[in-house]
Amino acid sequence: MIRKKVTTIVGLVVTFACVANAGFAQTQATTPSGPQTPGDQSAAAMAQQASNPFASSWALQLQQNNNWTEMPRGDDDTRVQSNLMFQPLISLRLTEKQGLIIRPMVPIVNSIPYLDQRGQNERTAGFGDTVLAFALPRSLLGGRLMVGAGPTFIFPTASEDLLSQNTWQVGPDAGAVLLGKHFIAYAFAQQWFKIGGDGRDTNQMSGTFNFTYLFANGWTVGTQPQLSVDWKARGGERGTFGLGPQVGKM
Repeated sequence: MIRKKVTTIVGLVVTFACVANAGFAQTQATTPSGPQTPGDQSAAAMAQQASNPFASSWALQLQQNNNWTEMPRGDDDTRVQSNLMFQPLISLRLTEKQGLIIRPMVPIVNSIPYLDQRGQNERTAGFGDTVLAFALPRSLLGGRLMVGAGPTFIFPTASEDLLSQNTWQVGPDAGAVLLGKHFIAYAFAQQWFKIGGDGRDTNQMSGTFNFTYLFANGWTVGTQPQLSVDWKARGGERGTFGLGPQVGKM
C-alpha cells in the first residue's frame, strides 16, 4: 500500500512538472534577437544542450548499467547485476531569471543475482527504488559556468523486497557544469540519510562525473565515471566505481 502511494506521489510530481512547464513557458528568457529555435542552433550547440544537466530544455534518457557483483560464497564467484535507468531531465522556469531542475531516476528493469535457501544461484528482476532530485541552477562567468544545489530523495518504490532498501531517504545534492567551445564537463553529487522505513540505517553518496567532446557536425564522444559510497554498509564502508565511453549524434 505504501509503495502504491509513493508511486502515485512521484507520478503527480511529474504531471505537475508537465503542467507547470507550459504555464511558465511564457516567462523563459530570450536572447536580444528573440528566442532561439532548434533550427537557429548549430549541431554542436544542440549536442551541448542535450549533454547539460542544467539545460533549459527537456530530455528523456535511458541508461543501461552492467556491474560484476560478488556472491556471498567466499569462492570468488561473481555474477552480473544489471539495471536500465529511466532518468528524464525536467526544466522549469520559476521566474524570468531562476529555473528549477527536476531529475527523477527510476530503475525500470533491475536484475539482481542472489543465493536461495538451498545455496543455488537465482535472479530477481523488477522496478527499483525511485530517486527524485531537485536543483536551482545559477549561471556564472557569462554562462560558461553553471552551479546548482537542492534536495534529493529516495522513495522505496521497488516491486520486490530484494530490489529495495525499504527506507525513506533525504539529503542534499550539488553540481557544477563547465561549458567550453568544444566540450562540456560536469560533476553532480547526492548524499542521502535515512528518515523512515523498515530497512537498515543508511548514509550513502552517489557522484557522477562527465567529460564530453563536441564535434561541429553534432557527434560527441566522452566518458561518465560514477562513484557510489555506502558509509554504513554491512561489514564496513563500501564503494563502487564505474567508467565507460559514450558516443552520440545530435
